[in-house]
Order: sequence, then C-alpha cells, then structure tokens
Amino acid sequence: MALVDLLVGVLFGSFWFIIIIVVIAAILGIRIINQWENGVRFRLGKYKDTLQPGLRIIIPFIDSIRKIDMRIVTIDIPKQQVITKDNVPVTINGVVYFKVSDAATAVIKIQEYQYAVSQYAQTALRDVAGSMMLDNVLTERESIGKDIEKIVEKASAQWGIEIHEIKLQDIDMPEDLKRIMSRQASSEREKRATIIKSEGDRMAAENLSKAAAIMAKTTGAMQLRTLQTIDGLGPSASNTVILAVPVDVLELAQNMNKVMKKKK
Repeated sequence: MALVDLLVGVLFGSFWFIIIIVVIAAILGIRIINQWENGVRFRLGKYKDTLQPGLRIIIPFIDSIRKIDMRIVTIDIPKQQVITKDNVPVTINGVVYFKVSDAATAVIKIQEYQYAVSQYAQTALRDVAGSMMLDNVLTERESIGKDIEKIVEKASAQWGIEIHEIKLQDIDMPEDLKRIMSRQASSEREKRATIIKSEGDRMAAENLSKAAAIMAKTTGAMQLRTLQTIDGLGPSASNTVILAVPVDVLELAQNMNKVMKKKK
C-alpha cells in the first residue's frame, strides 16, 4: 500500500512538473512580430521560414528569430572627395532611400545590408561624379542620382534590397574656385545687359529713321510734330520755348533746296 501511494505521488508530481515545463516552454516560445517587421526563423541554425506580423510560437532553444524592419530606411552618404573629369576637387554628399524586399535574403546573403548599401553608394558616387565635368556635376544632380541608383540597385537586388531613390545634397568647391565662378557669372550678366542695350539702341535708330523718312515725304508733318512736342511740355510757367526760325521758313528752305537740285 505504501508502494502504491509512493508511485501515485511520483506520478502526480511528474504530471505537474510536465505541466509547468510546458507552460514555461510556451511562454518562452511566444514571439510578437510588429506590423512593419518580418521574422526570419532558423531551426538549429538552418533557415526554416519567414514569419509574418502577429503572434507567433516557436520552439524554445531550438528555434531563433531575426526580426527585419521592412520600412523605407534613410541613410546618409558621407562627404566624398571627388576629382572631376576636368581635374577640379569637389566634396559631395547625399542620401539613400531603400527598403528590404526579401527579409530572408537580406539576412542570409549579406552580413550588414545597411553598411553594404552605404559603401556601395559611396563608391558609385565617386565613379559617376569623377567621370563628369564640373559644370555637369553642378547642373545635373538628378541625372547623377539616377546613375548612382542604377549602379547600386543592380548589386543590392541580389541582397533582397530595393532602392527607392538616391539624392545628392551638397556640392562644395574650393573658395578660390567659387570666387572665379562668381566673377564669370557677373561678366556673363554684364555681357547680356550690354547686348540687350545695344539691340534696343539699334531698334530705336531704325524706328527713328523710318519716322524721319515718313515725315520728309508728308507736307506739314514736321510742323505738326513740332507743335505736338510743344504741347507735350505742359502749361507750366517754368517752360519757355523759343523758336529762332519759324517752321514755315524751314520748310521753304527745304523746298528751294529741292528745286535747285532738280535744275542742276
């Protein structure tokens, strides 16, 4: 009888022990994956599957999970010293926007995908900017960003990474070069102003010549123009107009000059 009671006690204790172990294992196996994450599960060190967001149960001490953020990540491209095609040193920095498209590939095929993308973007930036003239680097930022994006995207696609966009931020040049470019821009603006002014003077001269030709052909046009000019001076007492020679006398002299030329 004592032996039976002993066995019952052992079994009863073992039952509760098993229950406790199961409860502890269940608690240790609970994992919560956030909406913006994917969980890469490894069983005994080997890839098992990719867990989607929500409450997930794993086997403690056998399964392990690596959570991967699936949102768009922004990383800076540190300032890079670049020598352009025309041997001008410039310093360029930028920013990379990317996200993980395949969590398992990003974990298995690359050790630190953010660091890898950053380094690849730096190398591509130096290669692309170094193959261009300074003027193109300054005016074609968007085009340079697209070229860098194509280079980085080609490599990162094998790592489960999707590149969204690469933008250049600042382009710094030596101070003496900035002063030279400022003087050049000032000279260009002065040249354009001179050209515009001379073009205006030419057009004004052509119009005056046409007006003079029309007035010379029309009798009394000069007299009417003179009267219009006098009227435009206004009725101010400070304006005094003195006609040394009457307009009629001037026209008579012109007519006599024409007659004399015809006789000759």
